[in-house]
Amino acid sequence: MSTRIQAEIPPSSTTVPDAAPPCALVVFGAGGDLSHRKLMPALYNLAAGGVLSEHFVIVGVGRQSYAAEAFRAEVRKACEEFSRRRVEDAVWAALAPRIDYVQADFDDPAGYEGLSLRLQQLDFQHALEGNRLFYLATPPVAFETILKGLKKVGLIVPPGGPTWSRVIIEKPFGHDLASARALNDLVGTILDESQTFRIDHYLGKETVQNILVLRFANSIFEPLWNRKYVDHVEITVAETVGVGTRGRFYDANGVLRDVVQNHMLELLALTAMEAPNTLDADDIRGEKLKVLNALRENWDDTVARNVVLGQYQGYRDEPDVAKDSLTPTFAALRVFVDNWRWQGVPFYLRTGKRLRDRMSEISIHLQPIPPTLFGRPGLCEWVPGNVLTMRIQPDEGVQLQFASKIPGDDLRVGRVLMDMHYTEAFGGEPPEAYERLLHDAMRGNATLFSRRDWVETSWGWMQPIFDYFDRYPPVELPNYEPGTDGPLRATTFMHRDRRRLDRGA
Repeated sequence: MSTRIQAEIPPSSTTVPDAAPPCALVVFGAGGDLSHRKLMPALYNLAAGGVLSEHFVIVGVGRQSYAAEAFRAEVRKACEEFSRRRVEDAVWAALAPRIDYVQADFDDPAGYEGLSLRLQQLDFQHALEGNRLFYLATPPVAFETILKGLKKVGLIVPPGGPTWSRVIIEKPFGHDLASARALNDLVGTILDESQTFRIDHYLGKETVQNILVLRFANSIFEPLWNRKYVDHVEITVAETVGVGTRGRFYDANGVLRDVVQNHMLELLALTAMEAPNTLDADDIRGEKLKVLNALRENWDDTVARNVVLGQYQGYRDEPDVAKDSLTPTFAALRVFVDNWRWQGVPFYLRTGKRLRDRMSEISIHLQPIPPTLFGRPGLCEWVPGNVLTMRIQPDEGVQLQFASKIPGDDLRVGRVLMDMHYTEAFGGEPPEAYERLLHDAMRGNATLFSRRDWVETSWGWMQPIFDYFDRYPPVELPNYEPGTDGPLRATTFMHRDRRRLDRGA
């Protein structure tokens, strides 16, 4: 059984968000897949939504040789293919003249001189006030070269002056604790922390942001959000696709580095954090950091019990993947947050590729009721537990499962689902994550970006897991068929705790 919910939207919530300030957005790696599929469509959607300043330009930077008109044509093609909005001629006519391109080899100092000169010209033409947002949509090996090149020609200016410069850095931010620290040290010599925007697109999803609202704006939930009432928490990020064209990158990183260290620990922290004093960026990020610092440490014996890795059949036949690869494409972890609120409550994290369903969701399983009232033979032998599920993707929404009597003479208990769907409740499709993140970076709002201490603490918590599997690689790989729930051991992993995998409604 299920019921639909209609949302009531206050009139003040329908206003257009604050427009971004004048600036140039410079995309390094503008000819790449990320720019084509995500960044350019997101910028078009921001323009269509009326949140970009008229004093705004996009400058693509790459090794390919493009005339400005040819690059604009490529951007329009990307928007027509991947934008959630239909490309309208009027919007495009206003945006296109503000799209430019500079050819540059990232290793060539002359390229940065040419970029600096072009930005000065665009400042004058479009009244950009000297503000620059740089997006490094490149492999991590290019970060150092680009940052030093920008600094040398004066395109990175210290904060606090009449103009600003900020840099968005794509994940992976490091490969392990040592490399993350080294990269942070490098970034710290060139940028102030307030100028550094380490991006994880998951944090830009509407339903991820709604975790805070659901918890702290509803008095019916927050009093139950603790070890007294919560039995366990499941966090799932499952994909039905394989590695596709990312074989070389993925085989060098695997699911632990690609998803667990960033996406899943971010979701865990948002779920488990205490209420911040304000909604300011550092207050929220400070509370998330406290959760990381409270995670139970990983030792060899606990890793062996609490981590299950898997690899799907056929992974080694993917392009650019080693034929004897031991890189995991699946991970299940049992994690404990050892603080006053969550002591003893297991958090089950599960993520992988080529699984049965595509889903990202968080399920809060409340304590089961005692069997004394409904557990008598002949009356009712099963009462479903209460589960609050926050669906991040697809079909974004919130679902609450509770028990109710089934109509009839006998006392039978059934499951009822109160199910809120974002698209039905609020109308229209939620904005793409990159839209929110790009807009926030232009406005200098770092709430949804990772801080240096978070990055190093998350890598530090993960490092013993990496070290353990370096010493004791999982030799049984591959160990699950595509289209299943992953390795069998990941299911028995929960049965051991007298719990079962939640496959949803």
